Amino acid sequence: MARSIWDSSVGKKTVMAVSGIVMLLYLVAHMIGNLKIYFGAGEFNSYAHWLRTVGEPFMHYEWTLWLIRVVLVVAVVAHATAAYQLSRRDIKARPSKYVHKKARTSYATRTMRWGGIILGLFIVWHILDLTTGTVHSGGFQEGHPYQNVVDTFSTWYGNVIYIVAMLALGLHIRHGFWSAAQTLGAGSRARGRVLKTAANVLALLLTAGFIAVPVGVMTGVVS
Repeated sequence: MARSIWDSSVGKKTVMAVSGIVMLLYLVAHMIGNLKIYFGAGEFNSYAHWLRTVGEPFMHYEWTLWLIRVVLVVAVVAHATAAYQLSRRDIKARPSKYVHKKARTSYATRTMRWGGIILGLFIVWHILDLTTGTVHSGGFQEGHPYQNVVDTFSTWYGNVIYIVAMLALGLHIRHGFWSAAQTLGAGSRARGRVLKTAANVLALLLTAGFIAVPVGVMTGVVS
């Protein structure tokens, strides 16, 4: 039964919707945590340490954090796989391009695929930069996330990569939130405008909230 659901287009869209909501909830929490950087190094570093001790003593050190990471990896892989397979299925169903192109679809809709690729590449870079420190500039300091963030956004390329990715994220959320609501049956003619407004507001808040961190470093508010 699980295989037949996965093989159907509806099943894949449902997987995309559910995994997208899981990632969206994480992004909201992650953005709120990121904004703690405006309260200084002490509070930001304490917050980063708290993430590793959540659930103690029932959970061992970092177990909860790793559980969250595993759930996110599963969500990202499921989301990307379903998106890719749906895209290939759409291409096979329509191997030749339309003679007349329709311009009624939104910019976010037309760039969902490229936005997904940009975000996928960004996730890899973000982990190598601020989690493992592999590509980090200025010397990665384990246990000092505040200084690591400042180092990253003290470089022009760190700012460009992050801001471009966050703009792509905003477009992705703007279309994805509304699309997920339709897939899960929450959408209707009466609620359509409300859902689209919610998608726009959510995308704007998340984009602005994430970009506020590099802007804070660039302007010297965070240093």
